[in-house]
Amino acid sequence: MVMKMSEIRKMKDEDLKKKLSELKLELMKDLANIRMGRPIKNPGKIRAIRKTIARILTVLNERRAGGKR
Repeated sequence: MVMKMSEIRKMKDEDLKKKLSELKLELMKDLANIRMGRPIKNPGKIRAIRKTIARILTVLNERRAGGKR
């Protein structure tokens, strides 16, 4: 679930997009459970998923922009 930037940068674009969709689905499920009043085992998991999604999007945007910062 939690991925480091070095791991993310090694992945191909197709793999990153697949991982991104998986993480978004997982986040959606966890947030739905919270809204329905179910207790969650690991509340920090949501924050970690959001950070990983942000990291993946950052790498994809960097690659789309030609690696410029």
